[in-house]
Amino acid sequence: MPLEKTLKASIIAEHRANESDTGSTEVQIAILHARIQQITEHLKKNRKDFHSRRGLMMLVGKRRRLEAYLRSRDIARYRELIQKLSIREVKPR
Repeated sequence: MPLEKTLKASIIAEHRANESDTGSTEVQIAILHARIQQITEHLKKNRKDFHSRRGLMMLVGKRRRLEAYLRSRDIARYRELIQKLSIREVKPR
């Protein structure tokens, strides 16, 4: 269940740092967040879809790692992003 091209393009346009930015940490986290929301809605309807649940857990883990990376590099950008996306703060290990 990949994201629709128009939705993905709008997410990239909203979170990019400049015109040619398509893969910065903020953009990657925002795209993963949209995928996580999409799969969460799917799992609300299909409770026994354990393969999708595993995929969801893998995406959540990847997003957490990217959040930890962004937090270690620039705490101000990290806090701005999690506030914009309404994500709980990652506790450093």
